Amino acid sequence: MINNFLYIDPGTGSMLFSVLIGAAATLFFLARALILKLKVLISGKKDGIQLDSSFKKFVIYNEGKQYWNTFMPVVQEFENRGIELTYYTSAKDDPVFETSWKHVKAEFIGEGNSAFAKLNMLSAGFVLMTTPGLQVYQLKRSKNVKHYSHVLHMPNDATTYRLFGLDFFDSVLLSGDYQATDLRTLEEMRGINRKDLITVGCPYLDVYKKNIEEIPDEENHPFTVLVSPSWGDVGILKKYGEKLLDPLSRTGWRIIVRPHPQSKKSESEMLERLEERYKDNNNIIWDYERQNIFSLKKADIMISDFSGIIFDYTFLCDKPVMYVAGNMDLRPYDAYDLNKKLWQYEVLEKFGTELNEDQFENIKEVIQSMSDSKELAEQRRIAKETAWMHQGNAGKNIADYMIKTMDDKNLN
Repeated sequence: MINNFLYIDPGTGSMLFSVLIGAAATLFFLARALILKLKVLISGKKDGIQLDSSFKKFVIYNEGKQYWNTFMPVVQEFENRGIELTYYTSAKDDPVFETSWKHVKAEFIGEGNSAFAKLNMLSAGFVLMTTPGLQVYQLKRSKNVKHYSHVLHMPNDATTYRLFGLDFFDSVLLSGDYQATDLRTLEEMRGINRKDLITVGCPYLDVYKKNIEEIPDEENHPFTVLVSPSWGDVGILKKYGEKLLDPLSRTGWRIIVRPHPQSKKSESEMLERLEERYKDNNNIIWDYERQNIFSLKKADIMISDFSGIIFDYTFLCDKPVMYVAGNMDLRPYDAYDLNKKLWQYEVLEKFGTELNEDQFENIKEVIQSMSDSKELAEQRRIAKETAWMHQGNAGKNIADYMIKTMDDKNLN
């Protein structure tokens, strides 16, 4: 009889085991949080990092090496002017470490929470970053920082960040005047403080323009199609895969497939499947290089969806673009609150040519019959002048604004 009472069926046992594990995990993290707080109080450290009590007038934070070309013109400006700049990075292999700087002090501060622990305790005048979500997620405003500035790292809509992505910055540095309108509308809708909205240009495009001009033209250049999508369910590789690549592989043209960097992390199985399928197709090339300019230079036409690389290609190469329309779910993004069509979609319809799924099978004929008219070329020019202002001067303009802001605050 006693044994009957001691019996626990497998389902109940599994549930009790899960409850015990959950309770143990909760106690563990509560204890860990308490220990961390005690460390801060006793030793002045957080997550083992010494609290930054020394004032730094100018600081850049780079969350990943892919943003180096956004910051490089600014870093070079400070170096040339002989003004001390602190450069924090979450990338051990950040290209900043490849140069010996006299006035730029670069430091790897860890990734994720380790980096945020240092930044949240920072004492500084002006902090520049591409990281959105200040005061929304783990990255908080330090009470000892005078001014936080976000520099846009793309020339498209400034409202395509996750909700409240730019709300708590003191300034946002724009690539074109058009981006200010939507940001002002969000400020009014949400009742938040007005930021400085300064149009400085697009620093990484300035870098790319110089670099791509230095790439020599190919001898015996083969006609080349660049497939460069976004990632996720509406990205053309995820959504169509073989349906698009099979007919492209049969064209005999060189096909460069450049997946979005996030696809390598979030859609690796899909990429592995496609690479295996076309491993014996010599005309299909997979490009995972950090810089996209080499593929852009080679391409005669681009096929994409709503990826921002469309603007890199259009503005730098002035060649035709075909896009596969998709319905991007804007609910997690600032743009959703505006209830309007994104600028980037409006202009893409003007300078791009839509490619429908039912055209995939005859894609060679579709591309051959496509006309790069004067009207399309004119629309590319208008989009470029709208979204990429102050070409070649972004680094100077950003440095000027940083220095003037601190001079106005009388901070030495």
